[in-house]
Amino acid sequence: MVCRDFEVPLVEDLLAVQGFRFTPEPFSPHCRRLAAEPFPLGASLAAAFGLIYIQDRSSMLPPVCLDPPPAASVLDMCASPGGKTGFLAQLVGPEGFVLGNEPTPDRLTTLRRNLCRLNLPNVATCGEADLSPFLPRGGFGRILLDPPCSGWGTAAKNPKVLTLWREDKVEPLVSLQRRLLATAASLLAPGGRLLYSTCTTNPAENEDQVRRALDTLPLELVPLDPPPGTAAQPTSLPGVLRVDPAVHGGQGFFLACLTRPPQAGAHDGGVAAAMAATSAIATTAATAADAEAGERPQAGDAKPRMGRQKRHDQGYDRGHDRGHGRGHGRERRRDGAGGLPAGRQGFEDIRPGEFPGTEGLHFDALGPGQACRFGDRVYFIAQGVGPLAGQGLRYKGFFLGQVKGGAFRPNARARLLLGPADSDGVSGLVLDNPGALEDLLAGRSLEAGALPKRCGLYYKTLPLGFISCKGGRALWSEKS
Repeated sequence: MVCRDFEVPLVEDLLAVQGFRFTPEPFSPHCRRLAAEPFPLGASLAAAFGLIYIQDRSSMLPPVCLDPPPAASVLDMCASPGGKTGFLAQLVGPEGFVLGNEPTPDRLTTLRRNLCRLNLPNVATCGEADLSPFLPRGGFGRILLDPPCSGWGTAAKNPKVLTLWREDKVEPLVSLQRRLLATAASLLAPGGRLLYSTCTTNPAENEDQVRRALDTLPLELVPLDPPPGTAAQPTSLPGVLRVDPAVHGGQGFFLACLTRPPQAGAHDGGVAAAMAATSAIATTAATAADAEAGERPQAGDAKPRMGRQKRHDQGYDRGHDRGHGRGHGRERRRDGAGGLPAGRQGFEDIRPGEFPGTEGLHFDALGPGQACRFGDRVYFIAQGVGPLAGQGLRYKGFFLGQVKGGAFRPNARARLLLGPADSDGVSGLVLDNPGALEDLLAGRSLEAGALPKRCGLYYKTLPLGFISCKGGRALWSEKS
């Protein structure tokens, strides 16, 4: 569920009227297990409006095991397609902040599109192959590293991974994982926690990788207990978690929690040496891997694809999130994969209630931060970005909409800007018939009466987004 707590009953109702049934997951109140699926869940109204995110049960565990406290700042180093990033954003709450990094441009576009659909304004995204020059050392109390891996744990759904990543072919991945672990160690605050996870059963990428990190980096192991309702396999390294797919009901997964002890500052040289030693290896190995590397089919894809990666060391589709959509080139052409200029250069603050078109919109629901205009586009920049602004990092916040004709026009997906349908002064199209919502999503217009040109769309009192109205007809369009 990707919605506010008070919206959960209505989201469950929207799923139920389409025939879906769920049972609660014992490890998190945010998660549900599918019990009845009359048609693919990805085609449901709840999925279309970003009220749920679909992923394998095992993929939900890294954020659960990292367990960031409310208001924490979290770094997700390999974030696309966004399921774990979004879950982390829910766990830290509106006062917290998540930075999602994805180096591969196409996958970065997918990440941003998914997060926009999910309405998670406390997330910023960037696309750096090496984060260390742009982020403060020891700047994050929680880091998730779910790096590119061989994916052997997904073989039941994606059998080609066993051919693609044979045991004699995984050294480029192992080298890349070492480099990313070294970077993560340098960015982790003393006393902070780093969750390392993979969807492979390969010990070289799991237990052996963690042992090497413990030997060469200023890190210590934090023992993990299996979350409620999960099952673990025996492992050669006490304290790590190897998910048993046969009992757990998800794919094979490995998780290890590491911490940087307070006295580790004296050993930063070890981190730098490890990064220097592995960087060249990873780059060379990545080039060699190009001939074998490919994108594993996503669990939700109608037509699985196998394609080559241009730069393996800059991202790999792990396939254990059932992400939605692939983005569009227009966003990449506008400002590149890196996002907006560092340090908020070129921004103009938008004052809600004063700037034309912002009247009556609930900017306060976005949490701490600022709505900023860059050209004709308006983004919400979460307060947590502040400490990063002087580091030269190019990033994007949550896309709110555009300025057209001197007035703000909200993004159709920015449902957080809408109050409940029963709020005073709210004007919009309220529907309780899922068939009417399906018609809108299919491009058919509905009778709307005398509604404003841009107004809210609701399922009962649940905000879904913004529609366009003209000539007494309403149309759903994602063009701002």
